[in-house]
Amino acid sequence: MSVDPKALGNISASELGKVAVLLGGTSAERAISLMSGSGVLAALQSLGVDARAFDPAERELSELKHEGIARCFIALHGRHGEDGTVQGALELLGIPYTGSGVMASAVAMDKVMTKRIWLAEGLPTPRHVWLPPGEHGLEQVCSVPGQLGLPLIVKPPREGSSIGVTKVIGSNDVDRQMQDAVALAARYDADVLCEEFISGEEVTCPVLGEGADAYALPVIRIRAPEGAYDYQNKYFTDVVQYQCPSGLPEAEEREIQRLAVASYRALGCRGWGRADLMIRASDRRPFLLEMNTSPGMTTHSLVPMSARAIGLGYDQLCLLICSQARLDAPPAAVVAVPASVTVPAV
Repeated sequence: MSVDPKALGNISASELGKVAVLLGGTSAERAISLMSGSGVLAALQSLGVDARAFDPAERELSELKHEGIARCFIALHGRHGEDGTVQGALELLGIPYTGSGVMASAVAMDKVMTKRIWLAEGLPTPRHVWLPPGEHGLEQVCSVPGQLGLPLIVKPPREGSSIGVTKVIGSNDVDRQMQDAVALAARYDADVLCEEFISGEEVTCPVLGEGADAYALPVIRIRAPEGAYDYQNKYFTDVVQYQCPSGLPEAEEREIQRLAVASYRALGCRGWGRADLMIRASDRRPFLLEMNTSPGMTTHSLVPMSARAIGLGYDQLCLLICSQARLDAPPAAVVAVPASVTVPAV
């Protein structure tokens, strides 16, 4: 399945009601969220949508209900925005929201849990070692290179935008490099994920829709200077080259799209998302790195770039995502307690 941009003409801005664009928040990715949310807000307003900004770091979510908000566009990234917490609050408030539901958001935010599900589904992902709290001692940390080889990646499993990520090269004093890398990751997360380094090309593939109707957008090939696709280069420089169309062989493009959709469905994602992958240079085999359930929507962001390749502009993309806002399940009817049942006093 794919989207026909012309069909977006059937989406009425007035039918969407009052829309709150959730942006900012309290995570380490707050600055990026403010940029994403500002772009989304301007796009929706330009199409006539009654949209307004809402920063959960500055206001109580309960105010959404008092203001008569009909739906929320979640442009939050990281903790308390992409991890199921805001989604759960909106479920309780009964306000439909964009993107994945509570469980899929929580699982996809945790790269260790994501890997467990992908491995159970037979999907390729780099080998890893999980260092839970209490296992960051010298012996455990220094044993990781022997299990995964070098170089390797150390990262906090519940952060995004390459925050807290270290590539351990191992040319000298590997033990010290590992300790420093784990210490950095632990500043952001109690758990630490150590991951096999896949040498090759980095690609990303957005996915729209849900379940059997989920479909992949065109693949983007990412070329960063010396492979440094880090926080600074992702958002604040123009040194990274993006290729869309990717220029990959057709069979490789199709396989990456297949894996992106399969990984998205395995996690129970809906609405939209973006799978990040590496293509190993030695055999051209793709490996799944992570699933983003609230991808960036800045001027450097990749989902809008991919959408443009099929004729779907930024404003139209925002409108499409907003129109698909929903709850995990409709509010349940209140069941009356039979008169014969005694309710104990609290």
